[in-house]
Amino acid sequence: MLRRRPYPHTPTMLNLNPFQNLPNPKPVWAWGMYDLANQSFTLLIITLLFPVYFREVIVGDPQRGDAIWGATHAASMLIVVILSPVLGALADVRGQRKRFLITTGLACSALTAGLAFADQGLVLLAIVLYIPANVLYQLGENFLASFLPAVSTPRNIGRVSAIGWTMGYVGALLLLIITAIMMVVFGIGDPVKWSPFFVLAGVWFLVNMTPAMVVLEEPPAVRAPATIGVARATYLRMRETVVSASLYRQFVRFLIAFFVFGMGVQTVIAFASIIATDFGFEQRELVLFVLQLTVTAGIAAAITSRFQDRIGAKATVMIYLGVWIASSLGLFGIALSHSVNPETPKWLFWVVGNGIGFGLGGIGTAARSLVGRFTPVHKTAEFFGLWGMVYRLAAVVGVTTFSQSKAWVSTPVALALLTGFFVVGLLLVLRVNESAGVRAAQRSQRDAARLAAKG
Repeated sequence: MLRRRPYPHTPTMLNLNPFQNLPNPKPVWAWGMYDLANQSFTLLIITLLFPVYFREVIVGDPQRGDAIWGATHAASMLIVVILSPVLGALADVRGQRKRFLITTGLACSALTAGLAFADQGLVLLAIVLYIPANVLYQLGENFLASFLPAVSTPRNIGRVSAIGWTMGYVGALLLLIITAIMMVVFGIGDPVKWSPFFVLAGVWFLVNMTPAMVVLEEPPAVRAPATIGVARATYLRMRETVVSASLYRQFVRFLIAFFVFGMGVQTVIAFASIIATDFGFEQRELVLFVLQLTVTAGIAAAITSRFQDRIGAKATVMIYLGVWIASSLGLFGIALSHSVNPETPKWLFWVVGNGIGFGLGGIGTAARSLVGRFTPVHKTAEFFGLWGMVYRLAAVVGVTTFSQSKAWVSTPVALALLTGFFVVGLLLVLRVNESAGVRAAQRSQRDAARLAAKG
């Protein structure tokens, strides 16, 4: 049974130092700084600026630009789906998770800054730069998550996961403020002048990942015998995971549930601003709306760190799925009202936006910590690679399904589908046995240690 008594080092509400009483505050801080660093790619490149710049400046035709951008982003995500489990297993076999993490980060930061050279009409250059940059960013997210069991303990894994998630949202908030100041002070609000922001994103990534480069240590790994080549060892490791999937039944069950509700999360990330625009939000209101989502998401991640280890990761996931269901139902209701009365008050959307932000901040850290609990130490990069693969596949399927429903049927129907993602996901999470999943991971670790001792 999971312990239900409070974690003794959980900070009080008056304590503003999230690292206090952690046995290893410096590595946790360095790990969280990578979360803060890569927010420059998440926010400025994926969400806010580069999609608009690509459509309106590089391509110069909104309709054609949207089509090319969608295909480009989808192609990069499909590459990530293919590479995630393979590179995860390879990193475990070679015992080089840190090298993979730092290499992807350095390369991504360079390519991100290089996007500034993609000027008007240089569509091919933009595609050639963006696809590998996004692939490297997404793979880096997998490797970063694989460090979670190494920088935490079974009793504080939820708290540590939430700290990293919170630091990521702090990074997003700072970037939003810096971006707004640059637009006003330097007069670069017009998309045609946005190239400096891409350089900012690359430099931000590079500078803030430095603590991870210096402080983080390679997690312990069970290496393959010297007589087996790396390629064969990687293949055998992946084959063993597939063949012995029944041993990791709870992990597999959670991945299925994660795929379903992940389609909803990814859809909201991709379409929140578009839906807001449909409801009459102007550019300044959109920036403020994203700012609101960032603040509430950061608050949710911080709050989650205070109770997740007490009640368990599964219970935390279920709580936030409840928040998601309520928020998506709210969006559905607003859409129905708006279809009848275009003068539906905007404040309703702002209220629902707080629920979306809260759901974003909580579900991510809870899901990551549950995967960490189900992961054997010697398979961390592989399991988190599978987790990343499922999440990216959810983006491809969920966003495509939602967008086609919205385009060819109606927005209310698409939002009803969105609600369904979270409802079905919650039902599937109910089938997950957290205690059994933890025990399976511990058994696998003991078996791997015995084999290593013999070999």
